Amino acid sequence: MDPEDPDRFFNRELSWLDFNARVLAQAEDGRLPLLERVKFCAIFGQNLDEFFQVRVAGLKDKVSHGRTGPSPDGMSPSTQLAEISDSVTRLVHRLEAVLTGEILPALTAEQVAVVDWASLGPDDCKFLTGEFENRIFPILTPLAVDPGHPFPYLSNLSISLGVLLGEPETGDRHFARLKVPLSYGRFLTLPDGERFIPIERVIAAHLESLFPGLEILEKVVFRVTRNADLAVDERESDDLLTAIEAELRQRRFGKVVRLEIERPISVELRDLLVDELDLGPDDVYVSPVLLDVAGLWQLHALDRDDLKAPGFSPVVPEPLRDVNEDVVDLFHAIRLKDILVHHPYTSFDGTVAEFIRQAASDPHVLALKCTLYRTSGDSPIVDSLIRAAEHGKQVAVVVELKARFDEAANIEWARALERVGVHVAYGLVGLKVHAKTCLVVRDEADGLRRYCHIGTGNYNSKTARIYEDLGLFTCDPEIGDDLSHLFNSLTGYGHDIDYQRLVVAPRFMRTRVTELINGEIARGPAGAITLKMNSLVDPPLIDLLYEASQAGVDIDLIVRGICCLRPGMPGLSENIRVRSLVGRYLEHSRIYRFANGSGDGRPVHLIGSGDLMPRNLDRRVECLVPVEDESLQAELDSVLAMNLADETLAWALEPDGRWERVSEAGGLNAHDEFERSAH
Repeated sequence: MDPEDPDRFFNRELSWLDFNARVLAQAEDGRLPLLERVKFCAIFGQNLDEFFQVRVAGLKDKVSHGRTGPSPDGMSPSTQLAEISDSVTRLVHRLEAVLTGEILPALTAEQVAVVDWASLGPDDCKFLTGEFENRIFPILTPLAVDPGHPFPYLSNLSISLGVLLGEPETGDRHFARLKVPLSYGRFLTLPDGERFIPIERVIAAHLESLFPGLEILEKVVFRVTRNADLAVDERESDDLLTAIEAELRQRRFGKVVRLEIERPISVELRDLLVDELDLGPDDVYVSPVLLDVAGLWQLHALDRDDLKAPGFSPVVPEPLRDVNEDVVDLFHAIRLKDILVHHPYTSFDGTVAEFIRQAASDPHVLALKCTLYRTSGDSPIVDSLIRAAEHGKQVAVVVELKARFDEAANIEWARALERVGVHVAYGLVGLKVHAKTCLVVRDEADGLRRYCHIGTGNYNSKTARIYEDLGLFTCDPEIGDDLSHLFNSLTGYGHDIDYQRLVVAPRFMRTRVTELINGEIARGPAGAITLKMNSLVDPPLIDLLYEASQAGVDIDLIVRGICCLRPGMPGLSENIRVRSLVGRYLEHSRIYRFANGSGDGRPVHLIGSGDLMPRNLDRRVECLVPVEDESLQAELDSVLAMNLADETLAWALEPDGRWERVSEAGGLNAHDEFERSAH
């Protein structure tokens, strides 16, 4: 392949849709328990919603502003939108097939049935009519559309009923919209507790009471998706928090980018919706299954452990617990040896949250500094930071207000922290602070000592139960010094910092990774690179990996999501293999291993927050830390080896862009193996 040929890259957006197809394949996997399959349907739907709100919205903005320049793979924005439309349509048909053809019938056999109004008996109809009259009807607001009533505002991701009405005497036709209230959940539960009906179907069965004297000519359930990306000009904002709050208020009025309808409808009704929402025909998706499949989380929450994967209790690793299995003094343990934690197999609450909890209450701790990108609603991390400030410690927290879809929550956390005297910074102008770092300064007999945690995942106790992540605890003086400089640059002023050990983006990460790849290129066939990440997108680094392959370097890439690199192409990438693991835990850790990266030819292992994407390398503050203890390097090598040996969760990327499942009957399942080894 010509080294300048754009075909050497896969398209970023279509690669992401391929990832979501692998998520959907979990729902299609008959080996999984039924409610696990339901969960993957819900995740697939949530993923697709975010994709349209951000990525599709961004492409449509480019088209509307005349920015027609191609992406690195050579596709124009309009071509990408057309390809996305075709791909999403195929995926929605797959979702329909697995839900209606397999999952829902199998659930019915297990006394968990999603029913329609037409299938109900008189007693059920009477019960639901009572529910409608007492709980639903009072909160509904029919909205007419005519010269005196403009087309109503439709909120993002809301479900609506569109009703075409006829005047019996005159034959005049009207349109009205009803917003479906989801305050009672996505489904109403029938008295037996075993059957569930989507709430819009109960409303649709009682439309006559909402439009008395009119004929119901047609009804359709529909849903809109809006552009939900923020566009804050940070350099023009005197107060970033206030600017983001204002932008959040505007987000709800973002341009509609997708219209979903539950089934085919008349041309009249379709044209009305398309015209009023200023959409094109390719923006309409017919979804004959349930609109808002993320609502299936309500079914997954049922108390039916027999239909779910067996539960797993994460452990506290041996260095952090005593003979009675109680958590020890973490500072003493970290002084003895660097410690690597691997979530969710290692308990987040018993290690990371406990580290911050102990720091908050320890009278010898003088200062505590932390970055918060996303955290849970009932965050023990934030509670500990607040308690530390109340105990008179110096507490500084960098809260990233621009964390997409968590902006409002992070504003609330920032204010809660400020109220108790925590020094809160909102990051740097023009950069997102995505690093996952915590620094504790402790007064000890031999002087001040800095304890550090640097991880690959957010300080979020909820997602730590389902996201696979790594973290390093260390009191190495050089790393502590680097982390102090990093926090000072985030909360104050200062740049041109020469870090001793940390690899910090945007200034150093691209340079260091480039240097390490070039080091393996110099070794030729003796070189080896193993990289585990969420996404691989950056064209210059992909081209450098191609160069490494052509030099004979052996390269294994474990990429959960987007991969724009084309592996296995003769003369270009025949020495590169790409695989992706998709299972009950979300692979989220980043491990970068270079077999000959150190000056004396030993391997270099880096873990941290940044993927090999332009945004991570150039527009975010990311932090990678070298893991130099040989026993911890062996642990990382074990994680990589398990990922590469998996025969159940793994998919392999073919040169033509197809993802093929690596499936062996009774083959190794990495998630199962990690659970077993944790205990």
